[in-house]
Amino acid sequence: MMIAPSLMCMDLTKFSEQLTFLDDKVDYYHVDIMDGHFVPNITLSPFFVSEVKKIAKKPIDCHLMVTDPINYIDELGARGADIISLQVETLDGKAFRIIDKIKKNGMKCGLVFNPNSSIELAQYYIELADIVTIMTVDPGFAGQPFIENMLLKIKEFKKYKEEKKLKYIISIDGGCNHKTFSKLLNAGAESLIVGSSGFFGYDSDITKAWKIMTEYLNTSKSQLN
Repeated sequence: MMIAPSLMCMDLTKFSEQLTFLDDKVDYYHVDIMDGHFVPNITLSPFFVSEVKKIAKKPIDCHLMVTDPINYIDELGARGADIISLQVETLDGKAFRIIDKIKKNGMKCGLVFNPNSSIELAQYYIELADIVTIMTVDPGFAGQPFIENMLLKIKEFKKYKEEKKLKYIISIDGGCNHKTFSKLLNAGAESLIVGSSGFFGYDSDITKAWKIMTEYLNTSKSQLN
């Protein structure tokens, strides 16, 4: 099981302290970049990625919730992004061109599916993905309630991966916390993106928050069928 903290939920007044603590514990970092158009919110930026890179050694996954993702790839590559995760809803007519651009910049490619988006939307290029992220909340805001039907979707993506002998990592974004860890693992999740409800919000002291989260995860792993 891989863990990726969502850095939009971190305490930015403790930026250096928290990244230093996390860097030998997490598998990668999740950075949400929103343009205020694809989703109404505006969050982190390519500049933020370069600031993280000054401290962090683990890979940085940039989740582009933007209308025109191709405009961000060169700058994110130059600023140290390791993975670019694209909303499949933004790729109509340009998926292969954008994925090729990401790979030529030396980065891995992720594909992100909103709750209402089916696997068929990307069936002709999903084999190019290194990570497939399933949104279990509508995109754009932290702290939304978990959508239970997404457990069926996770199982669907797991089955598809096995049948097609694909290698993408199944990642979950939204509502990953002590109430859902067991359900997500049972459904086939391989990576959890944890934010306020599943990590940072457990305690203002990041050491204590990490301990609480890992205890919940260990309990969930022990309950796997």
